[in-house]
Amino acid sequence: MLHVRPPAVAGSFYPRQADALSHEVRTLLALARADNPGPPGALPKAVIVPHAGYVYSGSTAALAYQQLAAGRDQIRRVVLLGPVHRVAVRGLALSGVDAFDTPLGRVAIDAAGVAAVAGLPQVVVSAAAHAQEHSLEVQLPFLQTVLDHFTLLPLAVGDATPAQVAQVLDVLWGGPETVIVISSDLSHFLPYADAVALDRDSVRTMLALNPTLNHQQACGGTPVNGLLLAARQHHLQPSLLGLCNSGDTAGDKQRVVGYAALAFTPVPAVIADSDPQSTNAESSPA
Repeated sequence: MLHVRPPAVAGSFYPRQADALSHEVRTLLALARADNPGPPGALPKAVIVPHAGYVYSGSTAALAYQQLAAGRDQIRRVVLLGPVHRVAVRGLALSGVDAFDTPLGRVAIDAAGVAAVAGLPQVVVSAAAHAQEHSLEVQLPFLQTVLDHFTLLPLAVGDATPAQVAQVLDVLWGGPETVIVISSDLSHFLPYADAVALDRDSVRTMLALNPTLNHQQACGGTPVNGLLLAARQHHLQPSLLGLCNSGDTAGDKQRVVGYAALAFTPVPAVIADSDPQSTNAESSPA
């Protein structure tokens, strides 16, 4: 019997009807291409994207996903990590299901990837951690729109260290067929000016590949820090695609949530040995 995780936040974080959802995602991607077409060059190996309701953070997430669209015929596996919001878990949790559904269709779980990491001590199985978790689900309609045929390796990240996350990423790294998506918002519920200052500092930390973000800076600080460690090891160069907060999109400015989109691309071989730190580069708002 096939075990499938049904959509939990369709109708709140994004439209429930397939045609409305497809239209909204495609519109966000078209606006992203117009606003920030991105420099020509290597396809991102990894991206960091926000995970709020689309009215709040969809325009920022689209900046990263429109860059992945260039890999439509190449990317065949998505490794997706996001923080747990509703169910505490120790380590990184596999879902224990065979597929995830959204209004746009079904995405099969990457069985080979599951087998590759299942024996790691920090990897557990928790259907409960995934059942209502929006940080992973809201990424799927974007992925279903910009990619053709791909499998999914979703991990809900709880109490873990950046090194443990980086180890999992290293096992799943693969080649050009694999892309890594890290789901994280930035600061939460600060006044607008305070959030802008803190989020800019957090982005500087990420661009320096410095894996020291705390959970006041980013709710997905643990998976982000793990990616930053892995990016150092694999010589990825970060770039900022967009930064805003809910006060800029659909919320008031008294209590805002921050959003950023970043891409991580392979450093050309000629400079791959340089110091990576020298690189500069219910719908809910959270």
